[in-house]
Amino acid sequence: MARKRKLDICLENVRIEQFAAEGKALAHVRLPEDGPDAPAGRVLFVEFAVPGDVVNVQLTRKKKSFLEGRISAIVKPSVQRLEPFCPHFGLCGGCRWQPLPYEIQLQAKQRQVYDQLVRIGHLQLPEIEPIIASDKTQCYRNKLEFSASDKRWILADEDPAGIPDTEKQGLGFHVGKFFDKVLDIRECRLQREPSNAIRLFIKQYAVSHSIPFYNLRENVGVLRSVFVRTTDDGAVMVIVCFGCESPAIPELLDALAGAFPDITSLYYIVNTKRNDSIGDQTCILYKGDDAIYEQMEGLRFRIGPKSFYQTNAGQALKLYRKVREFADLQGGETVYDLYTGTGTIAQFVSARAARVIGIEYVPEAVADAKRNAAANGIDNCLFFAGDMKDVLNADFIAGHGQPDVMIVDPPRAGMHPDVVRTILAAAPPVIVYVSCNPASQARDIAMMAGQYQVTRVQPVDMFPHTQHVENICKLEKR
Repeated sequence: MARKRKLDICLENVRIEQFAAEGKALAHVRLPEDGPDAPAGRVLFVEFAVPGDVVNVQLTRKKKSFLEGRISAIVKPSVQRLEPFCPHFGLCGGCRWQPLPYEIQLQAKQRQVYDQLVRIGHLQLPEIEPIIASDKTQCYRNKLEFSASDKRWILADEDPAGIPDTEKQGLGFHVGKFFDKVLDIRECRLQREPSNAIRLFIKQYAVSHSIPFYNLRENVGVLRSVFVRTTDDGAVMVIVCFGCESPAIPELLDALAGAFPDITSLYYIVNTKRNDSIGDQTCILYKGDDAIYEQMEGLRFRIGPKSFYQTNAGQALKLYRKVREFADLQGGETVYDLYTGTGTIAQFVSARAARVIGIEYVPEAVADAKRNAAANGIDNCLFFAGDMKDVLNADFIAGHGQPDVMIVDPPRAGMHPDVVRTILAAAPPVIVYVSCNPASQARDIAMMAGQYQVTRVQPVDMFPHTQHVENICKLEKR
């Protein structure tokens, strides 16, 4: 396959105007070929730019309807631009909005929710409620995944020929647009310690003991990835994934447990398939407890190695309180909680409902939901495992009762059209739709707009310094 020809076009003194989708910024420009009399109407998307910046831009993509580029030089920084706090800014692809004051980030996310609901969904909206800010803007995540690679990303100021083989391995985050490239991370400000210390120890131990790092293209190597989960009360779960069986596995795990005696739960996985997902893998408890726990309004939630739990626990509490407020339960309702995960929302609203029916695809999460409900003394929640479009059908609803309120919290891709059709057939008076992707949320709500109107909209910032935003919509039957 032929290599794509590099665009030899650099635009000078481009003034960045506003934010656009996917965390990029937007400007309007003329290309040299347009001539002096052509309007400056070409849309240009630029990564890591701040509105008000004047920059030189190297084009990376040229289409009829838009252009893409990267900053080659900042001619004049915006008055809003801050110095990024992370030494890896601009390389790992995360936390793209570090140069922006947090207040400006919130404004941009508020606008993003409006634009996507109106532009994609063509929805009639009430006034959107002010976005709920995060109390923490650093060290707010309770889970991170680090990938290992035997061919780390080489920095611009490094000479590849002069790098020893022992320094070519990396343990960190994937570089944007390069599935097989990993940026070696020295410090990440997204999770509290001992997250950084654990990652650095594992990397240094593997290098010093000649443990092969994983090669994604060839599907070979021993050290593959590391998950670190933490809780507010100090518990730490570590899951080390290996690409094959090896005598080095117990040696590394013993060294890790000895260096970090405060690790509450230590698991490992041997994953020999080509993709990194662990949902279908066996998690083997090596040392410590089989789970860690989070507390929320007196409820205790079990978190196993495969459990889904909101990665910003402080914001999760605010999110769930707002969901409960939107549901406006009076005590006698039947509530369906779709994509229930480990049953956190279901149990959170259960005290104000007659019963709650939770449905989730991952069987391990449903098992955790049942354990959590029993441990919390909740007896009005039922949980079922299976694909939503297969489980949630007319027979299921007939057997478990007509829903008065449906709470849906699907993955980023949104809901399958069959699920939307089943919801419409069930016709609950109220739907509370929680989404980490307002674009797919807008698409799904548009399919329901003939029967439902949006009566409340509440954005929640779960991920400071990124373009991502959580959003809650309340839908009421027309």
